[in-house]
Amino acid sequence: MSGGHYHLNRRAMTDAAQFLPGPGYAGAAPQLENPMRRLATPADEQRVYNIYMHPDVVPYLGFDPMPREHFGKVFEPLFESASFYVFEDDDVVQGFYKVQRHLGRAAHVAYLGTLAVAPEVRGSGLARRMMQDALAKLASSGIRRVELTVEADNPRAIAFYERFGFVHEGTQRAAYKRSSDDGFVDELMYGLLLGPGRVPA
Repeated sequence: MSGGHYHLNRRAMTDAAQFLPGPGYAGAAPQLENPMRRLATPADEQRVYNIYMHPDVVPYLGFDPMPREHFGKVFEPLFESASFYVFEDDDVVQGFYKVQRHLGRAAHVAYLGTLAVAPEVRGSGLARRMMQDALAKLASSGIRRVELTVEADNPRAIAFYERFGFVHEGTQRAAYKRSSDDGFVDELMYGLLLGPGRVPA
């Protein structure tokens, strides 16, 4: 499962993109911790590359296939954002995602992107656990709305997000172009409302 590549042209967002709300943010709760989730480190670059560039994953993320020596231009901004998380199983990175929180009057909204799991763990429930953990952490930090985008030709990811309650809210026509394709792909905008008793199980 993959999808939700990250857009830089979203409305104004935090640079650090932390889960944590700002000082005095109303409704903030103690942070949840999960030993499977942690911030990415430079040592994760090879494993992230292996997952990202897998033939079943790379069509649905933001960059075309590239050799390992060029992947720094993708990984370094993710790492430096301090909001790129890896998800481990038996001490092996098997998935990842990035969260970015909006600013100002939209500070209760977060964008979830660059989300993927290793194809070899499909069907194991790891993607579900990773999404449950991310949404629970977001809710506990005061987030009340989560946004993501997914390519219109990625039915597996669409079905996955809809099982969590994400709702299709609009379409960005011809917003995505793979170098291997002749045509453009629409991107679907999805949103999920969180709150007390609303975190998907």
